[in-house]
Amino acid sequence: MSAQGKHVAKVTAMITGGAVIGAGLGLLFAPKSGAQTRRDLKRYVKKAQVQAFRVGRSVQAGVKDVMTTQHNGAQGEEQLLLSTAMN
Repeated sequence: MSAQGKHVAKVTAMITGGAVIGAGLGLLFAPKSGAQTRRDLKRYVKKAQVQAFRVGRSVQAGVKDVMTTQHNGAQGEEQLLLSTAMN
């Protein structure tokens, strides 16, 4: 790894570590009780999970459409080549 790559990795690790520490401190000093905070976190995680599932299904459908289109296009090209070769 180059010196610049190591520097970028170090800065990224420092930013990530700071974010984790900041989130932990935010939870410790939150004005809500522990039970309320856990409930809110559970709701947030469920919403994020549902959204990730929807995005995954959307991407999967898009990939299937592209694959079908490419497959049909390839068959059309093969048929064209065969009909041209036959004539």
